[in-house]
Amino acid sequence: MIRTVVALFLAAAPALADEYGDLNPDELSLSRIIDDIARGETSMTNCAAGYMITKSGRHQTARAVFEACANDGWTGAMTWMSQLDDNGFGAPEDPDAAAEWDRRAAEAGDPVGKFNYGLDLMRGRGVPQDVAQGRALIDEAASLGLPVARRLQDADYDLDAVTPDADNWKYTPAS
Repeated sequence: MIRTVVALFLAAAPALADEYGDLNPDELSLSRIIDDIARGETSMTNCAAGYMITKSGRHQTARAVFEACANDGWTGAMTWMSQLDDNGFGAPEDPDAAAEWDRRAAEAGDPVGKFNYGLDLMRGRGVPQDVAQGRALIDEAASLGLPVARRLQDADYDLDAVTPDADNWKYTPAS
């Protein structure tokens, strides 16, 4: 009798899974996160996982995670999309797109977004140069407690204080 019940249950299990979804979902794995994102399910943990994904060199997958999260309003994902676009990770380098992600994060009130967009404006990278507006955003980020913004203020807005000299070629305005 018990064998018959078990056999019937096992035979019905695929139908139950189809009707009720995955009865034993994979948890805490990258494949689960990627599946969640594909279903449009963003969360703090799914969005934060994009960091590990991009650091492992899977930039295109990270882009999918960060873009979905950014479009759902996660400002940290916006700043990561900027990082990917600014450096050409997972797609060609695109300073205009990077600055647009920074602008969106800044307008959403994110201190890192304000700082990054302030740098974009001061450098004229991806946007027309506007040093005064850039400094104002740096000041806002500093007033929100962002240490790197305070460091830039203390350096009298000398961009070398926050930018590795190895990147100077990237930020030299086109002539």
